[in-house]
Amino acid sequence: MIRQRGPRPAGAVRENGPKREVTGTLVKVLLHSRTDRGMSLEPFASRCVRAGEVHELVTTDQRDTAAGARIDRVGFLGFAEIAKAGVLDRGDEVYVGEHRVGTVLGFDACHFPNHYNVLIAAEHLLTGEKLDLRPELPVRFVPRL
Repeated sequence: MIRQRGPRPAGAVRENGPKREVTGTLVKVLLHSRTDRGMSLEPFASRCVRAGEVHELVTTDQRDTAAGARIDRVGFLGFAEIAKAGVLDRGDEVYVGEHRVGTVLGFDACHFPNHYNVLIAAEHLLTGEKLDLRPELPVRFVPRL
């Protein structure tokens, strides 16, 4: 028998339980940044990723999470191959090598189904060059506790 933990307020819906860390490997480093990119934030706070998929890691200092928000200020880190499938959620912490880059802000699907642009909220625009990234560095998406 499954038992519910603690009382829940009437009408309250609990959606998210624990999840595993999504891991991968940096396969290509990108060096540039832009202030006029025009990415569009998807209306989804999470996306499933499969082992073997390759997605682009993009930093931004913008914070708007509204569906369709225009994201212009971006720094490109590179492309990462997903090693262990899972769910990426807004707020997950993103690490490349030993660098904590920031947290997942959301997703831009302008290149989908080829790949997602995983938008990462960072204090400043970061690029692969600024962080001295190299192919084969581990990439981790760590759930927020």
